[in-house]
Amino acid sequence: MEPFTAALVVICVLALLGLPIGLSMISGSILYLYMRGQDMGLVAERLLNSMFTGYVILAVPLFILAAELMNSGSMTDRLLRFCNAFVGRFRGGLAQVNIVQSVIFSGMSGSAFADAAGTGRIIANMMTRDGRYTKSFAAALTASSAVIGPIIPPSIPMVLYALVSGASIGYLFLAGILPGLLMALMLMVLVFVQSRRQNFPVEPPVPARELPAITLGAFPALMMPVVLLGGIYSGAMTPTEAAAVAAFYALLISVLLYRSISIGQFYRALTSGARSSISIGMLIAGALVFNYVVTAENIPQALRAYLADWNLTPLQFLILVNIVLLLIGAMLEGTAILLIIVPVFIPTAQALGIDPVHFGVVTVVNIMIGLVTPPYGLLIFIMQSITGAPLRYIIRDLVPFIAALILALVVITLSPDFVLWLPRQFGYRG
Repeated sequence: MEPFTAALVVICVLALLGLPIGLSMISGSILYLYMRGQDMGLVAERLLNSMFTGYVILAVPLFILAAELMNSGSMTDRLLRFCNAFVGRFRGGLAQVNIVQSVIFSGMSGSAFADAAGTGRIIANMMTRDGRYTKSFAAALTASSAVIGPIIPPSIPMVLYALVSGASIGYLFLAGILPGLLMALMLMVLVFVQSRRQNFPVEPPVPARELPAITLGAFPALMMPVVLLGGIYSGAMTPTEAAAVAAFYALLISVLLYRSISIGQFYRALTSGARSSISIGMLIAGALVFNYVVTAENIPQALRAYLADWNLTPLQFLILVNIVLLLIGAMLEGTAILLIIVPVFIPTAQALGIDPVHFGVVTVVNIMIGLVTPPYGLLIFIMQSITGAPLRYIIRDLVPFIAALILALVVITLSPDFVLWLPRQFGYRG
């Protein structure tokens, strides 16, 4: 058996046996080097050097910590009241609140899982209280709206894409804003139609005299994206430094302004953030090591030469990538796809003249849709555990939402000018 084939078999077998995918990739890489007669210490050298020099990777645990701090305090409650005040009065108001809160919360966490497990848990419980919405519908909508989180900045997947592609994190963040809003709009239009067909309930309107107080209470939390993006594009902070500021800002307003986080809650936020960061860190480490194996086998260049024989246009290549990523996303974890599969496509995308920022947004949107695509979709299982709804009913209610998200993906794929319009306003030359 060829060394590379043997490495792939070991990775798949170990992953199926329950070993974390990061450790599985490290094990497969060690086997590859052994069979090639190379120094197996290269694994440790590659891992340590890549992690030590990967300054951008520091942004990941910092964004995770910021999300944990927001979920620990009263920030999420204030944001939900703010969203409810403005869109809750319409038919299907709580469903619309669900989507709007994902848009707002996405500007702070950068994580679909943080959105679903934090504000998503709260809004899903509100929707199912007194039987206003079915548990399966609440779960399906919450999972679908949570995928917006990593599209609108800050975005952990965008940070990881920048790591493997060399694209600018700042421009990637900007490029995600309009696609994220488009995805939210698609979901809101669908909910509007369903509200009329299924006669969803109408929430009591918030009195106009309460709006200033609600807005003022949510204002410090709403300012986090402004602080984050303002710091980056003013040149005052790098994206990694901005992530540290975001975490400190979340702590500052939770402790000093809202006074809503105790010592115990702070400790739990730190430990939960540490566990999530270690899990993602091991995956990144495994992927960086395995990418050495992929590069040694010359796979990206081989794929580039193979696809060159097909004489694909840039649009045809993007459609092919969409199909492949949507299929793989239904079976594999998104971060693994981003760190292992996407780098294989990048040389071909560059050869075809596809803008790296546009390609990054397309790939991240694909991967996020994979989080709600059966059979693997992690967000499906998270919401199933939160709501207790039968899995088959959640999947049934998910189908129209997935269709709406794919429609948004089509627009994003076909319209690079739409994606790149905002980065170009800030000096992007692509």
